[in-house]
Amino acid sequence: MFEITPWRPLRELSNLRREMEDLWGSLAGEEREFLPMRGEWMPALDVSETKDALIVKAEVPGIEPKDIDISLSGDLLTIKGEKKQKTEEKKESFHRIETRYGAFSRTIRVPVSVNSDKIEASYDKGVLKIILPKKEEIKAKQIEIK
Repeated sequence: MFEITPWRPLRELSNLRREMEDLWGSLAGEEREFLPMRGEWMPALDVSETKDALIVKAEVPGIEPKDIDISLSGDLLTIKGEKKQKTEEKKESFHRIETRYGAFSRTIRVPVSVNSDKIEASYDKGVLKIILPKKEEIKAKQIEIK
């Protein structure tokens, strides 16, 4: 299964530069206490298959289901959403911020033909679960030998 993501060469060069700065800084003994958000935020995906369906699970904690968009176009499944940063006016000074915020888009190629009319999606405890039922002709049929 292949994942389709847009190529952004300038962003990749910028990320590489930052990673190299971090590497050289850590080798020189520098310790950075405050790390700004870097790169894009992408939810982790698990894709599994049963005899009847393809199952996609995405870790999207802190995102409301109404802020997630799922679409299937041909054999491409796209999950889009946005994790919004809550702005609260408090007198806090942060020592470290590692939580990532922002929009994301993940597109994966679905390796089997699915019945798009019966796709189901559910959300529980920060995990989005998408069940893509296989079309009847794709399911393996047991053939009896006479």
